[in-house]
Amino acid sequence: MSTVSVYRTEFLTFSSHGSNPRHKLQRLSLSPTVKMDSKSFEKVKKEELSIQLHTSSIPQIENPRPSNLRFDRLQPSEQELDQDQRLEFGRFVAREAVLDEEFWTAAWLRAETHWEDRPGERYVDSFKRQFAEQEFNAIKRRYSGQHGRTYTCVVTVRKEERNIKRTVLKSVVGTLDFSFRHLLHGESFPGEREKHMFCGISRTNLNKYVYVSNLCVAKSARRQSIASNMLYFVIESARLKGVEPVYVHVHRDNEPAIELYEKIGFEMIEMANSQLLKQQMYLLCFKTKNSC
Repeated sequence: MSTVSVYRTEFLTFSSHGSNPRHKLQRLSLSPTVKMDSKSFEKVKKEELSIQLHTSSIPQIENPRPSNLRFDRLQPSEQELDQDQRLEFGRFVAREAVLDEEFWTAAWLRAETHWEDRPGERYVDSFKRQFAEQEFNAIKRRYSGQHGRTYTCVVTVRKEERNIKRTVLKSVVGTLDFSFRHLLHGESFPGEREKHMFCGISRTNLNKYVYVSNLCVAKSARRQSIASNMLYFVIESARLKGVEPVYVHVHRDNEPAIELYEKIGFEMIEMANSQLLKQQMYLLCFKTKNSC
């Protein structure tokens, strides 16, 4: 048997005597004790531990998928989309995403790529779903044009084939983002200065550039020049807008990506005393004239 002591509880009461009331405090105290045997105590501790483990280890979903997504929606035809800016290569077409289902598929591809090296991790499917839902909402926010940036989500889809109908989920095999931005005052390349609330943005065409991010290709469609052609699509989009430099950040250990960018014509930027060096990131720039 074990005894658990409870702090003494005191109640204050008021009493008065005579016509001229004088308040007197009286203290009533209780000091209960609770008796509990060791088996009951161990049982309570186990229940508390079990509750704590369940609440901390299972991932919580904050932003659920929009209920209006149609996962059986067929990929629209080229005539239905009527997009002038597109890049056809082999059995694929690179173009801007236009449907919410395409945004969702792009977000899911990024989740798959992010978690593909950790397939055996506990709750990996839940984490991927959460990542995709957050990325989907982020894509929608980026299209709102925050901070004066023009944002585009690019997808690569399979070409139409006679008598073959595919859903959007089965058609999208690659994706990337690119946006038109401006350098901060005093910068010669993105990230040269640490951004803070008092940094101004130089909004001139000379300080405008294109930034590429979130490039990924489905495992089943790799080694078919999808990534390189999406980058060519971005470079051509920048040229049509009269913007010269195209930048991208790459982790220094991602050798296949660095090799891909350099093969296309990107060059590494020297970044002395840059914050990116501490983050183990490289900055690459597509070489057009003397823009980088």
